[in-house]
Amino acid sequence: MSDVKNYEEVVKIAGKHLGKVGGDGYSDQYNPELLVKVPRYLNREAYGIDDNNLPFVGVDTWNAYEVSAITTKGQPVAGMLKIVCPADSSHHVESKSIKLYLNSFNMTRIGESARECILGIEARVKRDLDELLETNTTVSFYQSENEVPAIGFVYKDLSEYTDLDAIDFTAFKSDSSQLEAEDGNGFHKEYRSNLLRSNCRVTNQPDWGDVFINIKGEKVPTAESLAKYIVSHRTVSHFHEEICEMIYMHLKEAFDPEELMVTCLYTRRGGLDINPIRASHSMLIPEFFTSPDYRIAKTLRQ
Repeated sequence: MSDVKNYEEVVKIAGKHLGKVGGDGYSDQYNPELLVKVPRYLNREAYGIDDNNLPFVGVDTWNAYEVSAITTKGQPVAGMLKIVCPADSSHHVESKSIKLYLNSFNMTRIGESARECILGIEARVKRDLDELLETNTTVSFYQSENEVPAIGFVYKDLSEYTDLDAIDFTAFKSDSSQLEAEDGNGFHKEYRSNLLRSNCRVTNQPDWGDVFINIKGEKVPTAESLAKYIVSHRTVSHFHEEICEMIYMHLKEAFDPEELMVTCLYTRRGGLDINPIRASHSMLIPEFFTSPDYRIAKTLRQ
């Protein structure tokens, strides 16, 4: 397992996992040494976020769709994993490394039955991530879509609040000055947008996502300005978790809301989708995000 201290090192280490073919860098036998962790403070410092006094609660919920091992009799057991990692952990896991790590289970023999294999996968993944990230993760394996219900947000799209065709979008570099206020009257305002796009910190490949915002306060963003702001992330390069925290902090600083929740549901890539959520109060985090009894309902692009 690897630790890194700066983004140059992140790129260097993750680069070892990129563009590999055959047996070079890939393993079909269980190998936790493939995991790489990244300190969260690397991005948080730029936004005045103190790891020892976080201005939010939250989790990162990962869905892994290419998870499989075999029993001692050679029977393949396949399904998806839901991994929930607390946002107050000092590190998050680098996505390419966890993809390779999960692939390393593919020809690993675990348990005499499918059930024993599933329990073994859950136990190993939880143990390895807890040790790597020094936190308490939740790991749940599902074999069937019908095993647990899938629940999602029911928020109106920004296009229902404002005419997007009438807006001149001119900022594409994370510009919080685009945000303008209107009276919120102390009521919750809920917004959804599929306009979120940013780039991977390591590969510069595009990351596509849907952002959901729940804000309550005397002042809230106008729908037009919020659309401009979301679009302004289009060319910046950050990890998914960082984009979510950046949006949260910009809204917090601009409107000083009583309550605030931001979540970004990202499009699957490499068999994984990453879904960070940050909130001013734990009651704003839906149970389907954290509980093994539910899956997060997929957006159109997931």
